[in-house]
Amino acid sequence: METILSIKNLNYSYNEGRNVLKNIDLDVHRGERIAVIGSNGAGKSTFFLTLNGVLIPNSGEIFLQGDLIDKKNIINLRKNVGIVFQDPDDQIIASTVLAEVSFGPMNLKLSEDEVRSRTVEAMKYMNITHLKDRPPHYLSGGEKKCVSIADIIAMGPQVIIFDEPTVGLDPVNTYALENVLDRLSRDGKTILLSTHDVDFAYRWADRAVVFSHGEIIADGRPTDIFKNIDIIKRANLRSPVILDIYNALCEKKLVTDDIYPRSADELIKLIEAI
Repeated sequence: METILSIKNLNYSYNEGRNVLKNIDLDVHRGERIAVIGSNGAGKSTFFLTLNGVLIPNSGEIFLQGDLIDKKNIINLRKNVGIVFQDPDDQIIASTVLAEVSFGPMNLKLSEDEVRSRTVEAMKYMNITHLKDRPPHYLSGGEKKCVSIADIIAMGPQVIIFDEPTVGLDPVNTYALENVLDRLSRDGKTILLSTHDVDFAYRWADRAVVFSHGEIIADGRPTDIFKNIDIIKRANLRSPVILDIYNALCEKKLVTDDIYPRSADELIKLIEAI
């Protein structure tokens, strides 16, 4: 698989205090769906901000498609790695949705026609064209989230980072967001997201990276990660409900222990087959 981002021995501390990130090594491959999981304070958000070039690491290296990122070309990192913040109000700055979504492309110094094209397409992608003249700060939480995602889509990044994207969303909007993530993945985007929702991470991601106290303590398939009780305890996480139900079925010897359903539909099919 093609490596799109490579992080080598990355360290970061705030105000020369203790390291919030410690010797982070990670390769991100094109098209991956990566869930970054861990408790509050584990370093997930700080890590994301270094990947987007908002924070400059104290030491270590970041490579974008094999090119070392430094002060001269950090703009390339910011163009190609977009981040959707947990709280849309931290991201939204313009007076209308149209102005908000067009703000990023305008700052890329694109032509007026290209800015207009990207803005229109991003609003269509997120189904918010009808909101184009509305002030974004007066929208609902779900609508604001859609605007903040359209912001990033309009920039045309190869990698999109979502910091706790389901926080504050009701089940309907969470389902809609998951559909957007699936569509972005099908369209070739590489996605990293942090979440405390282990059930969502378990069913959605094809790779899970576990942070604890600023370090990566595990990296692998979600089934392998969540089966490992030691990792779950170290990261202050819990097991996904579907995995708990499956383990209970295994204890009753109703199923074998090598299937591991990842979604409710897969679990239902498994139970129906008993």
